[in-house]
Amino acid sequence: MQIASTLAGFRMGDADLLRRAMGKKIASEMDKQREKFLTGAAHKKLPSRKAEKIFDLMAEFAGYGFNRSHSAAYALIAYQTAYLKFHYSTEFMSALLTSEVNDTDKMLFYINACREAGIKVLPPDINESSVYFTAVGKSEIRFGLAAVKNVGEAAVESIIEARGSDPFTSLDDFLKKVDSRKVNKRVVESLIKCGAFDSLGVHRAQLLSILDVALSRAASSQRDKEVG
Repeated sequence: MQIASTLAGFRMGDADLLRRAMGKKIASEMDKQREKFLTGAAHKKLPSRKAEKIFDLMAEFAGYGFNRSHSAAYALIAYQTAYLKFHYSTEFMSALLTSEVNDTDKMLFYINACREAGIKVLPPDINESSVYFTAVGKSEIRFGLAAVKNVGEAAVESIIEARGSDPFTSLDDFLKKVDSRKVNKRVVESLIKCGAFDSLGVHRAQLLSILDVALSRAASSQRDKEVG
């Protein structure tokens, strides 16, 4: 912007338009700006060949260039993340997976990266999982319940609060303890289908077949509690 202002008489607002055109690599706009730059440079008595060379250098730099403070910030983050990934790989990958809980494609990419690095991603479990991905030991990561489709954070937090230090022993036990306003049928179905109840030793098809009856029993039980 300063070059355009000094050598071609651009006002700073016009120089900003030139910067934007270069940054977005808009060919038609760049042609207009080039003509304007050469005209302005001629008025400043800058030789045309030199003006053309300077404009081309600016355009080449805009292909991928930014100031040193920007480069330094990237370099620092790159160094920090490389250090963490090398020395604390399980924790690093669990945090990375957690940051992408809303992007299935990226989660799958990072899960495959874990496998390639010898880190095992354990399936979701109602008695073991936390809200997000968590490191287990040195080479295992437990799948976070909030990363399961159709299961939100509020539902998971309710499940973890109901679980406390007393693990769920059955689907009935689970449904009687959790808040049915936050953990509805759709949430429970998703947890069953993804295998979060597998550790209870009952087939998923069996759990799905009795879900309506179990939900009805749990609702009745919770009403009884409310009325004492």
